[in-house]
Amino acid sequence: MLVCCFCFQNIHAQDIDVEQIIESIAQNNTADIDYSELAGRLNSYQRNPIRINKASKEQLEELVFLNPLQINALIDYRITHGPLISLLELQSIDGFDSETIRRLVHFVTLGKPKRASDELAQNNPVTNGKHDLIFHYGRILEQKKGFGLLDQSRSSYLGCPNRLVARYRFNSGRTFSGSLNMEKDAGEPFFIANNQEGFDFYSGHVMIKDWGRVNKLIIGDYALQFGEGLTLWSGLSFGKGSEMLTLAKQDVGLKPYTSINENSFFRGLAASLDMKPFRFTSFVSYKRIDATLKDQKITSLSSSGLHRTFSEIAAKNSTTQFLFGSNLQYSNRGLTIGLTTYRSHYGHAFEAGKYLYNQSNFSGSDLTNVGLNYNYTVRNTYFFGEVAYSGSGYAFLNGMISALSPGVSLSLLHRNYQRNYYSFYNHATSEAAGATNESGFYVGLAIVPNSRWEWFGYVDLYQFPGLKLKVDVPSRGYEMLGQLSYKLSKKLKWIIRYKSETKEENDVLKNALNTLVQVRKQNYRFEINTQLSDRFSFRKRFELIQVQKTKAQADWGHLVYQDIKYSPLKSKFSGSFRVAYFYTPNYDARIYAYENDVLYTYSTQMYQNKGVRYYFNGRYTIQKGLDLWLKYSIIRYLEQNTIGSGLDQINGNMRSEIRLQLRYQF
Repeated sequence: MLVCCFCFQNIHAQDIDVEQIIESIAQNNTADIDYSELAGRLNSYQRNPIRINKASKEQLEELVFLNPLQINALIDYRITHGPLISLLELQSIDGFDSETIRRLVHFVTLGKPKRASDELAQNNPVTNGKHDLIFHYGRILEQKKGFGLLDQSRSSYLGCPNRLVARYRFNSGRTFSGSLNMEKDAGEPFFIANNQEGFDFYSGHVMIKDWGRVNKLIIGDYALQFGEGLTLWSGLSFGKGSEMLTLAKQDVGLKPYTSINENSFFRGLAASLDMKPFRFTSFVSYKRIDATLKDQKITSLSSSGLHRTFSEIAAKNSTTQFLFGSNLQYSNRGLTIGLTTYRSHYGHAFEAGKYLYNQSNFSGSDLTNVGLNYNYTVRNTYFFGEVAYSGSGYAFLNGMISALSPGVSLSLLHRNYQRNYYSFYNHATSEAAGATNESGFYVGLAIVPNSRWEWFGYVDLYQFPGLKLKVDVPSRGYEMLGQLSYKLSKKLKWIIRYKSETKEENDVLKNALNTLVQVRKQNYRFEINTQLSDRFSFRKRFELIQVQKTKAQADWGHLVYQDIKYSPLKSKFSGSFRVAYFYTPNYDARIYAYENDVLYTYSTQMYQNKGVRYYFNGRYTIQKGLDLWLKYSIIRYLEQNTIGSGLDQINGNMRSEIRLQLRYQF
């Protein structure tokens, strides 16, 4: 018992970093995704920890580092043994390893009964509320071509190169919250030209929680996440990765939307009602959306959120989306079954596909989606799945995650998405973007024999029954990943990873009918993490990439970087620094790496061509509740005289960027 206490004290004493949690989940995403909602949620729970003895399954699912087996094990433990008397008991729950406990203890509390005066304050949002105000400024310091054009007859950026963001959050315990988000991208007009409203994007919400049978009531902007993401899922989503927990979705149903992504949300009214063991969610949304129109038909929806030029502004809010529907969920004794149905109507009809690869795309102005999802936990196995229908096509997936022994876990996933299945809010696990025209089978295995060693790997076999862009016949492929972690000590950790992906695509020969060739991409990664002291930590990564098409000569690229992080306890200043050297011969051999950034702003940097990149990211606490962040980055290309193309072109071989952010909490 003394040994357990000693280990737990070491775990609890270490400072948890929200950035580390996000990076562990996001490190395999190759797109620039807005993680602000996730970061805000975790930071909120750090300030207002969850009462672990009262936490619902939904609340625990919001802690994205907990997998379904761990959540169910915790709930079963409370039912069997009663409330936890000490957080030390977490070590006795099946599936809770030291890393999970190290993270969890910073977001939960045992809690104490509230006094009557506390309850009165809780019901008064004015006196009990907490406010969070953020101002963000960003700018690329070199001039892009689009800002230097004086000829108004040519395409150019109509606004200044500054990026501006303002965020306001208000929370009153667990019962009431509100937000207001405003953003202007670089190049967008600000109180001038075609934008007299100031910021280009506004978003906000007001939410009431736990009000009688009303679980949540939201007016304004909100997100919906049901099942496995096959029928209806908006907002942040993860797919295949180096952590098994990303395979099964952690659906939280209705939630407020606090991101500055301009597309993946609904606007209107939504409510969830609790009628144990049922939960009923109903929603209605109406908003204007960006689309490219031709002959009064939608040829494509725009997801960039950029409105810098006349053509981009012409697509802004050019059509409407009206959506309404509901979800009914039954939950009891480890079993959850959900039924989702909704209908979407667009102000203009979608144009029918003109090419062989897109003739199955949605056309028309009305779409009905219906989906049935389930998950069931029996002993140490979690089963999950969903079947969806969209008027003419079906899609389904089924999977399981099983703890075969205390140190071995197995995951399986089978999916089949017909080419005529379509959903505008589809984020199910898939190889291609959008879960359509795909079938596949995934097998993952995690082995953790002790606290030092950890191995995870998966194989994913998939095929595309229909045609795709630049793939003129049905194709197939496979992906493999293996990652080995070894902790030499509490302060030194090695990570070795190998990833291989083989796909088929059209050859480059000028044939009447293209034939397929195999494209194989292999990544080799070696990483060392060192905790030098309570103040300094280091990370060194070397990544090698090989890309080969059939029997052609392989292209090789590499990335080497060194991170230094300074994060002392109870210090007004903390920061990180990175220097990276990279060489990739072409776009196919590009390498992605996650970067730390100012609060709520997380990015994935793409490395291409040959060059060096530096960045510094720091935070300074001016006084209690008032913090200042600064990020300054430079990328210098060694074998080119221009950067980018079109209006984004920079004359020269260097691009530098500055980001400033001020946060005031009161």
